Amino acid sequence: MNSSFGQNGSTVVRYTDSFGVIIAKNATVVLLGMSINYLNGTLIHTFRKHQVFYHNPRYILFIHLVVNDMIQLTTAITLFVCTYVFFTINTYLCCFILSFVVFTSLNTPLNLAVMAVECYIAVCFPLQHPQLCNIKKIYIVIGCMWALSILSFLPDIFFLVATEPVLSLSTVFCELTHLLRNPIMIKKKEVTNSMYLVGVWLVLTYTYVQIFLAARSVKTTNSDAKKARNTILLHSFQLLLCMSTYVFTAVQKHIFILFPSIYSYFIFVWYILLQILPRFLSPIVYGLRDNMFRKHLKKHLSCTTTHKVSACRR
Repeated sequence: MNSSFGQNGSTVVRYTDSFGVIIAKNATVVLLGMSINYLNGTLIHTFRKHQVFYHNPRYILFIHLVVNDMIQLTTAITLFVCTYVFFTINTYLCCFILSFVVFTSLNTPLNLAVMAVECYIAVCFPLQHPQLCNIKKIYIVIGCMWALSILSFLPDIFFLVATEPVLSLSTVFCELTHLLRNPIMIKKKEVTNSMYLVGVWLVLTYTYVQIFLAARSVKTTNSDAKKARNTILLHSFQLLLCMSTYVFTAVQKHIFILFPSIYSYFIFVWYILLQILPRFLSPIVYGLRDNMFRKHLKKHLSCTTTHKVSACRR
């Protein structure tokens, strides 16, 4: 079977893999995806079981990021497996799957920016924080995130259907660059991604600088400011990983030319590092790192273990 991998979990350039390598790669991706989704599912269950999280905007934004990561990871792995099992699928089905990949990919930097702003308000304007970041406004902001993401990609689908109606009867290799081949759509995609990333970087830089300055103020405790600064730095690192997917095509071409013998393995490692492992950062960085969430998660896991032991003794 011929295959190699794109940034959305799909194949871009055909390359020969042995049957053993195919099994190993698919098993690795599926097992990693199931493990990360299990961890994320545990965090979601912990959130649902404790109402103390329902009234804190920080945890609502965090759990939205976790759900967003689960959707993105599931769709990416689905595309990965489909490239081996079917290679090409119905164009409309491909558009449906890719829509969730694009929506969640655009949601990630927006969610990181909103979390940074919430930290900034909590540290620099603690008295106004309950009014500026109340639960109703947070849900409105989350709705706006999805609206922006949908409006950024949906016109491309309508344009594709209007200009190429025969696609409904055809199959396609399910990768975004294979669908959006029109120069106008390609340029729009580049401009949209640039605007998203530049805007988020400006927000992260501004909030970090303001929190750093607030650390010197007597109104803010050093521990609160330090924790907020570290959180925004971690936001920046996660955003950097998101940005790496946009240079994938250029890197892929150079590797294919310079190191054709290791091309397939390099692209697979790149896929793991940029598409799967970043989904592992959210629960580690924002869940297990938080004292309150970690405490309730340990309580939930200890109760689960105790329940299993009791069931075995029966």
